[in-house]
Amino acid sequence: MVSATPSKQRLVDAALDLFDERGYEQTTADEIADRAGVGRTTLFRHYRSKEDVIFPDHDRLIAAVRERLATSSADTAIAAVTDAVRLVLLSYVEEGDRARRRYSITSRVAALRDREIASVARYQRLFREFIAGWMGPAPADALRAELMAAAVVSAHNHVLRRWLRREARDPAAELDAAMARVVQLFAADPPDAGGSMVIVLRDARDPEQVATAVRQALKR
Repeated sequence: MVSATPSKQRLVDAALDLFDERGYEQTTADEIADRAGVGRTTLFRHYRSKEDVIFPDHDRLIAAVRERLATSSADTAIAAVTDAVRLVLLSYVEEGDRARRRYSITSRVAALRDREIASVARYQRLFREFIAGWMGPAPADALRAELMAAAVVSAHNHVLRRWLRREARDPAAELDAAMARVVQLFAADPPDAGGSMVIVLRDARDPEQVATAVRQALKR
């Protein structure tokens, strides 16, 4: 992921400090720029509004997710979705305390919470369109794509919230496990239902234990 410039980082920290000290509504864009030691023009060169300052660059993340999904085929679609979701999660983890401070503020400010919800909807729409593309055009498949996209986003958000609350020691591993559960929900009637579906995700167990579990599953 591309790191933010020093001036952008100062603006983020300044906005977070001021939102905590004075409240979101009472803080102006000029005050954020002054606290960060930059001009108003610099702030608006990087961001469209004061609330944009504290949010991740979702346009960049969406582009990265779309790029990862575009490199896959129907055979690798599930792995691509898992990789794409992990990419988003790790972008938050890389932010560290900034992400946790944002979570605290957005939990208190309805306008910021609504903005976050709208961003989540963008990811869900992207996953839905991708999943629908490899599932097929039938109405039943369209419904499964809608449901699976919602489950994918819910799995990500569940793990992200656990990490934000300092409850997850290894969020990447938890996300892999959560995505495996999502796949289980929708693999009972795969689009190509003539044979067995094998999905490979990271597993902490000994390889022989995993192989035994796979053999047992194939016998069912």
